[in-house]
Amino acid sequence: MDTDAPPADSTNANPINTSSSRSTPNASAKYNSLNEMPTTLDDLRHLAVKQTLFRPTTLKRALRKFGFVQADPIRSPARAQDLILRHRVKDYRAGDLERNYARLGVEEDFFINYGFVTKSVQAMMHPRADCRYPAQSRVPWSASQNKRVQLLFDFVRERGEVHPRDADVHFSHGKVKNYWGGNSNATTHLLDAMHYQGLLRVARRENGIRVYALQEHGPGPSDEAACRARLDALIDVAVRIYAPLPRTSLVSLVRRVRAAAPQWEDQLTSAVQRAKQRYSTVHHNKIDWYLAHETNDETRSARYEPQNQDTVRLLAPFDPIVFDRYRFELLWGWAYRFEAYTPVSKRKLGYYAMPLLWRERIIGWANLSVKNGGLKSEFGYVKSQPNDRVFKRELDAEVDRVRAFLGLHA
Repeated sequence: MDTDAPPADSTNANPINTSSSRSTPNASAKYNSLNEMPTTLDDLRHLAVKQTLFRPTTLKRALRKFGFVQADPIRSPARAQDLILRHRVKDYRAGDLERNYARLGVEEDFFINYGFVTKSVQAMMHPRADCRYPAQSRVPWSASQNKRVQLLFDFVRERGEVHPRDADVHFSHGKVKNYWGGNSNATTHLLDAMHYQGLLRVARRENGIRVYALQEHGPGPSDEAACRARLDALIDVAVRIYAPLPRTSLVSLVRRVRAAAPQWEDQLTSAVQRAKQRYSTVHHNKIDWYLAHETNDETRSARYEPQNQDTVRLLAPFDPIVFDRYRFELLWGWAYRFEAYTPVSKRKLGYYAMPLLWRERIIGWANLSVKNGGLKSEFGYVKSQPNDRVFKRELDAEVDRVRAFLGLHA
């Protein structure tokens, strides 16, 4: 078990020791394409920001560069996927992903979490084993459930596209307890499980509700070597999004890939070892950090476009820069918590606190909401608000960008 702990002193000047790296012999060569190896904690922060904040591009290209964008249904002030993409897509507006979904070459599916994956990434995850994880249970379907699955499958095939409401009216399977402990229509629950299994796909959404169609996947790998290669490729996708990663975070991320490919869950321990050998590493404050390497010139050049460091950015709680809470604390020196499901009396940051990035530091957070057609904003700071005219100007500019993104008037 990894026991990395946040350093007691995370000062900027602490140099990174590369002498004890577990990287492969050509690790430095891999990283030389990104100019040079990081040497300080400042460098790691810089890399964490620049790894995913590439110059804004088209929606299709941004999705291709990521391979996966996490989704979340909470709108505060917009869904997580939209809040993530607005920093990476030129002139992005809330809902653009859903509006253009059919022509973007992406699918809704589980990767390390639920979200949007490119078709090439989805093809590596399927066909999945006969299980229903993470749709509440990994126990194979019973004979009676298999019968229901076949009837639903035939129903979708006949209709082409099926809204869960129509399927429930037709079958009336009753209620079941869902993954979060509440009650769901049994038919909807079974449709979700069939989607995870790869029998169905999300063709579109209607008022936020998934509308399903049939889906077919090609055959899986034919031998153990091919299985390992495909699993490693999935891990590479995740690491490129979330690197640089301390050792504990790398292990956790690899194990999350079981949601993408439950058929290879028993191979994840060996996959962790291969990942540790595959990625370049640097050593800082007794912690190994693993660095991603790019796969093509297009991705490499896009990721390392110089940015205006004065720009203020309000990040989604699931943004790649924020996603790993352990890494967040190591890099930024304070503990961020997502408190949407925390009782109001116990919240410290707010319902949907959005970390505030400025000059490659996350110095605070914002809670944004739409009230009476206007944008309401409340800010908190780890220490105090910077007494800097540039910060004030850039914070106002970011709030204006959020208004435009939401389609609100100033």
